Parts: sequence; C-alpha cells; structure tokens
Amino acid sequence: MASMRPFLQSEDARTQADFYIQALDGELVSVITYGQASGTPYTHKDKVMQICIHVAGGHVISLTDALVPYTPGTGIALNLTYSSIAEARTAFTKLAAGGRVIEPLEQQPFGMHYGELIDRYGVCWMIAAEREG
Repeated sequence: MASMRPFLQSEDARTQADFYIQALDGELVSVITYGQASGTPYTHKDKVMQICIHVAGGHVISLTDALVPYTPGTGIALNLTYSSIAEARTAFTKLAAGGRVIEPLEQQPFGMHYGELIDRYGVCWMIAAEREG
C-alpha cells in the first residue's frame, strides 16, 4: 500500500511552511538543505531540499525551494475537511490572509460547509466541515 502527501515547490519554502504552520495549527518536523546533501553545487547550499510539516491534526506537507523558475498554482487543490465548522472557519480565515477567496466558506445545498481560496503563495485550498449535530 502506498501513501501520498503534497510536495510543494516554493520561492521561499521556509516562509511558506511557517505560514501554513501558523494558519493550520501545525508544527515543523524537519528541514534538510541542499548543503546537507553530498554533491550539491555550492550556490544551492542554503536552499531547502525538503521541509516537512504536520498541519491540521497531523497531515503532512513537504515543501522545497524551487531551483528553476516556476509558476505558482498548478491546477491542484489541497482539501481539508474538519469535524467542526469553527475549526474550518479558523483555517479558512488564516489561509485567506493575503490571498483571494474564490468561494466563501458557507453552508452548501449538500449539507456541508465548503469554501475555496487561493493563498498568498498561489496554492488552492478547498476547506470543508462535516455537518454538525
């Protein structure tokens, strides 16, 4: 059996990881720089090869500093479904800071609360909350 986790390229992986840690009540797990890996060009020694964080109750996100130009936002969305509307609203509000709300977090006809946003780093988030009560 395999597992899958988001691995995001970034212009500044450390700053982006800190943003997600704050927005999603997370924690830093590990940071590995290119300088810690053998055979890496000296010009990349301080860049992040992989930073691993746990967010929103233990979900893993990895980030890396892009070594070549890239365009933020790749048509991929990250979905977080919370057990309470309050938790979903808190995460949504924090992630939306400096970003753009696509769909406000509201009650949907299918019963759940759902909202969608693009964060300040160009990552699309779909935030949902299970029905309460």
